[in-house]
Amino acid sequence: MDILKTTFKVLAVSTLVVGGVLIGGTILAAKGIDEAGDKLQEKLH
Repeated sequence: MDILKTTFKVLAVSTLVVGGVLIGGTILAAKGIDEAGDKLQEKLH
């Protein structure tokens, strides 16, 4: 029974870590796209 509890805890922590990395990557990508859009807008106007 202890093995199942330990396995569940490891899976839960892994899920949180992977979720955090994905959210962080998405935010960084959105900022990069926003900056590229601002530079393009400056060139067009």
